[in-house]
Amino acid sequence: VQLQASGGGLVHPGGSLRLSCVVSGTIEAINGMYWHRQAPGKELELVAQMSRSGVMTVVESVKGRFTIARDNARNTLFLQMDSLKPEDTAVYYCNALIRATGRAGSQSYWGQGTQVTVSS
Repeated sequence: VQLQASGGGLVHPGGSLRLSCVVSGTIEAINGMYWHRQAPGKELELVAQMSRSGVMTVVESVKGRFTIARDNARNTLFLQMDSLKPEDTAVYYCNALIRATGRAGSQSYWGQGTQVTVSS
């Protein structure tokens, strides 16, 4: 099982980016899916999450600006980030609870991270 994140980059304040995370491998089920971020010198922060049924939550600091979505048919997680601020600068990681083929329960898998830099 692998998670491949993409879509990061350099953007001006007020700009937008869309992150994607594709899950590949022999998978029985993908349960919760998550976006985390880690800013320089700070701890890892859970930014947004979405359950298999589509229930989503985002951290207060990004409410109204970030939207999480998933395409279950394509095993893909998205994070639409609008009205970006310099304080959103961080490495963004996708994470998912996945039951792989042949495994009894779900395990947590992580993508490699994608850098988002918001700067003028």
